Amino acid sequence: MDLSILIVTYNSAPLMDRLLRHLAQEIQGLSAQVIVLDNASKDDTVQTVRSAHPWVQVIASAQNLGFAAGNNLAAQHASGRHLLLLNPDALPHAGALRRGLARLEQHPDTGLAGGELVDVDGLRQPSARMFPTLRDEFFTLSGLAARHPHSRWLARLDRRWADPEQDAVVDWIPGAFVFIPRAVFVRLGGFDERFFMYYEEVDLCRRMQQQGLKIHYWPGLKAMHIGGASAKTVRSERVSRAGSQLESWRMRSGLLYYRKHHGALGAAGLHWLEWGWHRLRQCKAMLTRQDAKARDFAAHCQQLKQAWHDTRAGRTAPARPW
Repeated sequence: MDLSILIVTYNSAPLMDRLLRHLAQEIQGLSAQVIVLDNASKDDTVQTVRSAHPWVQVIASAQNLGFAAGNNLAAQHASGRHLLLLNPDALPHAGALRRGLARLEQHPDTGLAGGELVDVDGLRQPSARMFPTLRDEFFTLSGLAARHPHSRWLARLDRRWADPEQDAVVDWIPGAFVFIPRAVFVRLGGFDERFFMYYEEVDLCRRMQQQGLKIHYWPGLKAMHIGGASAKTVRSERVSRAGSQLESWRMRSGLLYYRKHHGALGAAGLHWLEWGWHRLRQCKAMLTRQDAKARDFAAHCQQLKQAWHDTRAGRTAPARPW
């Protein structure tokens, strides 16, 4: 079998029918399978997929495993030589799957490969990135990266300075639409399951590079990506202003990543950098009598403090589900 498409779902019922109908057309003539791993959804995702798309293999987890462990479990049921990790809110353009498989055959040095993500209006999303550093975190927090998007120094992280239509070898690619040779995924032990959600693909790409494998960005492969569809269904958590990330989960995973790859000082630097920046913004809001903003910044600082406690300064992950 050539391809196993892994889709990890959580409260994704409204998205699945369109996605699976599209995939049914795209895999015609291919030796491929589609595996849906549902993370204990509270809606009728499992029933919807099983009744409307009986050709899809559905694995219903009794517990929300998160993105990393969910994909690892789905991969255990995969038979394809290559894996395609696909978010429920990502819709590959026509022909992208075939072109992706062809490119993988041409590049045996591939650890992971992805294409260009565009939103529902066709606008580009950051699709190929560089490994984060504390310097990049500061430029992002301060707004310097957003104000100077074409600066290789200030906006290094999202590569907005690069030509998005040019193939490139990059540091990492968001996991919404990525191809991975299954043998590579198995050899590396899949994702580090301490990352419940966020940073797991950054960590995986680092480990791939340490093995001499390359992370390829191929913009000829495109997918429409909504972004944050599942995150918005988690009512108990604060969602980022961009509406795509659950803040406390992002903070925890950030600490785990920095501790793993940059040590105790790296994790501490990340924590105090973000905490200090938002505390300063809280003080400014208080001085200018912007009470709502001050409360929001105070809540953000409290979340950072809780994430530091929950992960023991990045040393351990909280029990699943987060």
